Formats: sequence, C-alpha cells, structure tokens
Amino acid sequence: MVSKRVYFEGTDDNRLAGYLDLPVDSAPAAYALFAHCFTCTKNLKAVNYISRALKREGIGVLRFDFTGLGESEGDFSDTNFSSNVEDLVAAAKFLETEYRAPGILIGHSLGGAAVLQAATDIPSAIAVATIGTPADPRHVRRHLLDSMEDIQASGEAEVELAGRRFKIKKQFLDDLDGVRMQATIKNLNRALIIFHSPVDDTVGIENAARIFQAALHPKSFISLDKADHLLMNAKDASYVGSMIAAWVRRYVT
Repeated sequence: MVSKRVYFEGTDDNRLAGYLDLPVDSAPAAYALFAHCFTCTKNLKAVNYISRALKREGIGVLRFDFTGLGESEGDFSDTNFSSNVEDLVAAAKFLETEYRAPGILIGHSLGGAAVLQAATDIPSAIAVATIGTPADPRHVRRHLLDSMEDIQASGEAEVELAGRRFKIKKQFLDDLDGVRMQATIKNLNRALIIFHSPVDDTVGIENAARIFQAALHPKSFISLDKADHLLMNAKDASYVGSMIAAWVRRYVT
C-alpha cells in the first residue's frame, strides 16, 4: 500500500496529520475520508485494515488525527464534537484542493456520528458508512459518569479512557447537548450503510437500529457477528473494508 504522509489546517489553524493510502497500480476510482473513534488515532489497527481493503479495490483513503490527538497539533481538552466535524470538513477541502473531493465518508464509533453530521457540509460525499456508531453522540457521556460531578462543578476533570488520561472540559458536554442527530440522519440525503456488532459492549446494537430507523433509503445494515467494538480481529476489520468497497461501487465508481 502506498501511504503518503500529509498535513493540512484544521480547527483554529492547528496542523493536522494524516496518511493518504492509495492503490499501488492505478489512480483511485474514488476517495474516502475516515474519522477515527473517540480518543483514538489514525493508526488504530482496524483503521489500517479497513483502509487496506479499500485501496485493494481502487479507493484512496485519507485517515487523519483529530485536533489534539496522535500527531496533530492542538489541545484535546479544547476540542469537542463540533470541532471534530470542522476537522472533517477541512480534511475534505484538503482532498478537493490537492487530489479529488471525497465521495465516501467513513466513521468509527463517535467518528461515525461526526461523518453523519459533516456530510451536509461536504457536498461531494454521496455515500456514508458508520461502524459501531452511537445514534446520539451524547452516548459518550457514559464513559465520563465517574467524573461528571467534578466536570460540572470545576469546569474540567482528568478522566481515564482506554488506559490513558485526558482532560475533559464542561464545554465538551455543553457542545454535545446542542447536537440533534436524529434530524441530521433523517435529512442525510446520502446512501448509508451501517455496520454494528450484536455483541458490542461499548455501543449497543440498539444504536444501529435507531440510526437505521431514522434514515431514509437508500440504506443498508450489516451485522458484524462476534466482532468487538474496536474490531481488534483483523478479519473483522478487513471484512468491513471489503463490504464498503463492494457496496459503494453502485454510487461512486
């Protein structure tokens, strides 16, 4: 796989870092933009496996770190759901300027909610794929319950997420309260495919049902039998990438 290291400006002019994964023997038939999960990075193994599967089918993929994460500049504690959406729009503009506007948006977990929200501001995107995505981004509050009182009282708190420490500010929670995801999904006006595991113990399968019910056709659902939330098994992640590639041919190639 050909991977080009790229940089572009995101929220508050922070330099965001990414990789553009390209097919080896031909120009991409289309470009996809990938949004990673909450506090994850572009280098999550599942992201790599999905990207590899897509590039084998002739699709270029831009995967990048949101502001304040991985190799991207910025302070994570100053970011929120809305800034993630802004980063995605900036990434799409970068692709459009330097290569070709993305026709596909892919998001994992909270990143899936972000691509649903960003689609309105990325007119080139005609297909959206979500993976283990919450039907409402406020779902992430469940990971912050032990610190919620401190955040509300002091305006911020240190929380442990996936074994790492992050500062979460009240503005992050306030921003989530302003999101109207069900209306966003209903008005998506893009082809949508939803991937979710029935044994996902981080974001329950009922979230996939809510997204599917809110969306208008064309929409599809694929059950990721026995897969975990982070798609740690390479076969699960590769399967997702292969299925996205097969499904999206109808719309972008």
